[in-house]
Amino acid sequence: MIASDYVLELCNVFYSGQVENGSCVQRMIGNIKTGVILKDVSMVVHSGEVLAVLGSKGSGKKALLDVISRRAQGSIRGQIHLNNHPMSMCLFQQRCAYVTHKCDFIPGLTVEQTFYYTPTRLSGYLKKAKVKQIMADLVLSQVSSKCVEDLTKSEYRRLMIGIQLIKEPVVLLLDEPTWDLDPLNTYLIVSILSNAAKKYGTAIILTMEKPRSDVFPFLERVLYLCLGDVVYTGGTRQMLEYFNEIGFPCPQLENPLMYYLCLSTVDRRSRERFVESNHQIAALVEKFKIEGGMFRKGSGVITPNHNMDHGMHGNKVTLLYGRPGQCITGWTIYTRLVTASLSFRKAGLRQAFLRLLLLPLYFFFLWIFYNEMKTWQHTFISRSGLILNCLSAVYFCGIVNTVLMYPTYRTRYYQETQEGLYGGTLFLFTYNLVSLPFSFISTILATLIIFPLLGDFENPLDYVCFTLVLWACYTFTEQQTMAILMIVKDNVKAAIFSIYITVVCLTLSSGILRSIKGLQDWLYYLTYATQTRYAAAFLNRKVFTRPSLSQMLPFDPQHNCTNIYETSLLHGGSNHFCRYTNGQSFLTERYSRDPTDVIFSGILEEDLNIGVTCAFALGMIIFNLFLYLIPLPSFVKAKFRE
Repeated sequence: MIASDYVLELCNVFYSGQVENGSCVQRMIGNIKTGVILKDVSMVVHSGEVLAVLGSKGSGKKALLDVISRRAQGSIRGQIHLNNHPMSMCLFQQRCAYVTHKCDFIPGLTVEQTFYYTPTRLSGYLKKAKVKQIMADLVLSQVSSKCVEDLTKSEYRRLMIGIQLIKEPVVLLLDEPTWDLDPLNTYLIVSILSNAAKKYGTAIILTMEKPRSDVFPFLERVLYLCLGDVVYTGGTRQMLEYFNEIGFPCPQLENPLMYYLCLSTVDRRSRERFVESNHQIAALVEKFKIEGGMFRKGSGVITPNHNMDHGMHGNKVTLLYGRPGQCITGWTIYTRLVTASLSFRKAGLRQAFLRLLLLPLYFFFLWIFYNEMKTWQHTFISRSGLILNCLSAVYFCGIVNTVLMYPTYRTRYYQETQEGLYGGTLFLFTYNLVSLPFSFISTILATLIIFPLLGDFENPLDYVCFTLVLWACYTFTEQQTMAILMIVKDNVKAAIFSIYITVVCLTLSSGILRSIKGLQDWLYYLTYATQTRYAAAFLNRKVFTRPSLSQMLPFDPQHNCTNIYETSLLHGGSNHFCRYTNGQSFLTERYSRDPTDVIFSGILEEDLNIGVTCAFALGMIIFNLFLYLIPLPSFVKAKFRE
């Protein structure tokens, strides 16, 4: 298709939506102040043209882009057509693109990698060639090996534009692409967009709040908005003619874009100026509705053949060509995650440390602290404390790693899923394919450090079982935190909430901080629904049924518990030195509600405990996969894209 084949047209568009921010509760119950944001907006833009939407803050510029992209939440009336086809969400996602005001890229990736690991229909050599071409067009070739977190504002903004251009859109929307940039970079970006529009035949619509005079030659069309009303829309050169005809000529040496923007802005410096400017703008709006029809149609640059548009594009197949395959998209996301995690740059090394070395380092400190354990009576309490520390370590490292690494990928997922690239299940599946092997290797290393302190194990299967239980605990709390982070944006709040749940479970269900037999009935039966009950029971059973703990241990080098125990019985007293006769008596105190049937109660059944511990982890993974299929309220998803 040639450049003049595509026409985007808005006709009498009205939009009513939220006009002020509200609390989470207000949004949930729908108690949000709404109003008319766009009023009877009509405009047209052709392929190869750049249209600037100008207006002060609150004029409805971003709302217009959201309405075109079908992202607006509220009541929309009017017609939006691309080549005479109604603009649907599916059509926009496949043939158009939206460069939002803020975009989060994955740290650790270079500019070239960020381009290459963006899911598109292209692959292999064609994609590499396209990436090099886009980087050259956006003047990014010289920083292709630079990490995204080290880019300047201008380079980062151009990268945001390139990520959308690589999808070959026919319409490109941009929300304030020159915001907070110096004049030179503002000129650079607008000139790049103008060249891209001509080169790729893309219709570009961008918003600007303070247009400079040097960008005037690059704008074929302009749309002035004031509080949702159209003051003028049409060609930039015809704009001078129109305002001159209605009695508002632009003074010499004035920036026409800024002059007419001020003319279209309510003056709030005083009540008199406010009323006067309001009346003037209302008159300008009515004037354009009556006399602006001929200016709205063309820019004077491209004269599209409308008969050709109606004839050639009656079939939707010319517009809808499908999305990239799920396998290709999944592989792209997976390789992007692996590359970011194994990068030798600062962000990659940080991720590698958190994924692989944080847990072993924690266990190394435990080894230093518990290395001098002796086989005296206090070893029961010491070993119990070591088990508690091991469980706490895997749980809390799982939480820490998740809140430090996952939010970056989560935010990128929310931004890319709005573009229709992939869904939550595919995202979580690929993330777990990366996270689970790393956590398994980390758990193996950690268990190697601490395992010799836990007992005189001879069967290698015992080490495997220990590792599997600790890994299942790590995975469970990781998935638990990911579920919380689905709706909680603040990392600290999510971590606190996840830690609180974990501490409660460890306190009530592990049988270490307090005996299970002392719980009230409803709390006792509630512990069956926690993973910590089964994981702690398995570890305690393995440690305290070792041969070295099967007999009564001395209190210290000077006190033999066997003699002390016999003497206390002869004198009718109690044993104040030696509390536990062996490991079995310790387990009885911690886990049995009936001391006579601890062996048969099933609480310490090894196969059951290890199976249920792993089932909790697997169940949480599956639960999250389904959880990310549930459509969330728009205000929940929106906060991750802001």
